[in-house]
Amino acid sequence: MTVTSAGQLPDTMHDVIVVGAGVVGSAIARELARHHLRTALVDASDDVGNGTSKANTAILHTGFDAVPGSLESRLVRDGRRRLAAYAAESGIPLEPLGALLVAWDEEQLAALPALAAKAERNGYHDARLIGADEVRRREPHLGPGALGALAVPGESIICPWTTTLAYATQAVRAGVGLHLNCRVESVSSGTHHELVTDRGLLRTRHLVNAAGLHAGELDRQLGHGDFTVTPRRGQLIVFDKLARALVHHILLPVPTVLGKGVLVSPTVYGNVLLGPTAEDLDDKQATGSTAEGLDFLLEKGRRIMPELVEEEVTAVYAGLRPATEHDDYRIRAHARQRYIAVGGIRSTGLTASMAIAAHVTDLLADAGLDLGPARELEPVRMPNIGETFPRPYQRADLIAADPEYGTLVCHCERVSRGEIRDALDSTVPPGSLDGLRRRTRARGGRCQGFYCGPTVRALFEARG
Repeated sequence: MTVTSAGQLPDTMHDVIVVGAGVVGSAIARELARHHLRTALVDASDDVGNGTSKANTAILHTGFDAVPGSLESRLVRDGRRRLAAYAAESGIPLEPLGALLVAWDEEQLAALPALAAKAERNGYHDARLIGADEVRRREPHLGPGALGALAVPGESIICPWTTTLAYATQAVRAGVGLHLNCRVESVSSGTHHELVTDRGLLRTRHLVNAAGLHAGELDRQLGHGDFTVTPRRGQLIVFDKLARALVHHILLPVPTVLGKGVLVSPTVYGNVLLGPTAEDLDDKQATGSTAEGLDFLLEKGRRIMPELVEEEVTAVYAGLRPATEHDDYRIRAHARQRYIAVGGIRSTGLTASMAIAAHVTDLLADAGLDLGPARELEPVRMPNIGETFPRPYQRADLIAADPEYGTLVCHCERVSRGEIRDALDSTVPPGSLDGLRRRTRARGGRCQGFYCGPTVRALFEARG
């Protein structure tokens, strides 16, 4: 197993290189690891899942509101089934809360039957309309004026950080080379593909473009123009854990052409999210929050759940979604070029990731890649950073075997020294303090590292 973040790249001809180590690229690398291939996963960042994949609403979707008959609809349905099973096997935090699509005016109420019918066409048969009284019974802290809702019991919340890390960990353990801090600067194609990176040259017979926000640029370098990526910023507000008792479901708005709109949702870490915005931008680095965006969210939140916006805010963040001019995923095989473009993977990409990986692998086979026999991968068991099951500081058995699990470093999030040690010693270790936070929750609580920050930094820097 190989993880590199500096130094010379391997001078070898790969069978497949996947560009982009987000949740989709990592899932593809994991799927390819089931075959005896020389596969590499490369990313410009210092960690897996460090772009769009780290900053989303973390919902495992049913696909009830996808475009019927679309590729997205099919892959979300398949991916939800696959990821739910994988989460249970791998210890990825997941909570099946169900969702309420709440109507706040007569126009939205009139739209709900069509959304229920759309869910049926998408193969989801458990959605049902409920009246205002039942909405109020299920969510007593909602603001006044809710007229009804579409109940979607299959919607869940999940940990996006652990999902991407699990995929990458399993891929690396099975022999995939993971090259971080490795920005692809140009690609040329002939008898094989040559990728010029800021760390040297990589060569491969088959290429998968899962570069997210930069997928369109790479696609054009290879002579295609199937899609143009427009970064769509989503700002979110994270409320303190004391707000968690206010919310019992994922509260969704009636969707618009720009997306699913502003929602209120619990997280697997015990917080509550409000967001996202949907701002089309030109700058693919514009991940900062704005006063205007946060004011907009608070105004929406005040309508949905007035008590929520009176709670303490733990953090704000923003992510950029790779929107395109199309209303479906843009997954295209260029068989003669031995190239697969994986573009336009929006907020449902987390849910669909394993199904996208299987689909891309089939496309590679159709393009001439000899997969050979498949093998079962050695299962992984990820550290639990969710609240559904006991955390290490709550487990007397772990603490008795290793007292480091009972020594808290981050008191806001109850993170032990043992968990930080394990993350630093893991197959895919963090390349930054933010990466360590995504693996352990250290520095992610109310004080945002004010108290634990120096200790966490010292442990990170002492890893050698």
